Amino acid sequence: MKELIISDRDANQRLDKFLGKYMEQAPAGFFYKMMRRKNIVLNGKKASGKEKLQPGDRLKLFLSDETITKFTGEDRAVKAPVRSPELEVIYEDEHVLIVNKPVGMLSQKAKPGDVSLVEVITDYLLQTGSLTPEELRTFRPGICNRLDRNTSGIVTAGKSLAGLQELSEGFRERSFGKYYRCLVKGEVRRKQLVSGYLTKDNRKNQVMVRNVPSEGAAWIETEYWPVSVTEGYTLLEIHLITGKPHQIRAHLASEGYPVIGDYKYGNREINEAFRRKYGLTSQLLHAYRLEFPRMESALRPLSGRIIYAREPKIFQRIQADVMGTDGKKENRKSRGGRRG
Repeated sequence: MKELIISDRDANQRLDKFLGKYMEQAPAGFFYKMMRRKNIVLNGKKASGKEKLQPGDRLKLFLSDETITKFTGEDRAVKAPVRSPELEVIYEDEHVLIVNKPVGMLSQKAKPGDVSLVEVITDYLLQTGSLTPEELRTFRPGICNRLDRNTSGIVTAGKSLAGLQELSEGFRERSFGKYYRCLVKGEVRRKQLVSGYLTKDNRKNQVMVRNVPSEGAAWIETEYWPVSVTEGYTLLEIHLITGKPHQIRAHLASEGYPVIGDYKYGNREINEAFRRKYGLTSQLLHAYRLEFPRMESALRPLSGRIIYAREPKIFQRIQADVMGTDGKKENRKSRGGRRG
């Protein structure tokens, strides 16, 4: 017999879903058969599998050690990810982790051998004791918003199922205010709200923005305004209203304001000049501010808060040189966007 006590991390999911994660090698129907026979009971009572688990619930498995070992794969050790780069943590509580993703790191794996931010976060939680290898059997930390590989800034992750679900819902419902900073070619003198239709070429991993709808196109909306302007360049703040792949870069380029360092949608000649002068090899686009509305439940500690992430050093250096401004001083000056 084995007894499992449900933690906050595993709460708010159905019993059968939890069992499927814990004994992932078990055949379909095994859990329901064992529950009917009372070989699996919840809080001392017969269960159907539809019950939603709560912290402190006691789950007893009246199964042989051999059966548990076979179906959980306990004979195969749960390995922590390879030690990864140090993580810049901006905020952390029992349900949520918010980090500043560096340029060059994938948000999620593109192929099996990749080490992405998900693996880095999992490694961090294991190393700090916030997550145990045993808990990895039933819960996998996950990120709730994604950034392109060469875009830096705020990424949120759920440390518990409740945190993961509520963050994901907030982004899906657009109840969080998402704000970016970028350096563009061209002079933007006033706030602008632009919309369009975005289509994606999956073969090229590239999008196109048009003013008229077409088959498969997604409607997008972007708001932006100048933080500072100099001859030929603007430091922009962007309120990302909708969130589609490559939206900011493609939308700004279509408006005549290509992001510096963006080789996919930007101006190659200008990008090469910045590469030669500063060693810049990625776009100067940074997810720097996230605003939370009033919230309850797992996200209550973040209720009404504003989270900032500092720009990469190369962004700060170029900003200071080109715009004649200090990125650190500018960080909290511009608050012109609507709350999301």
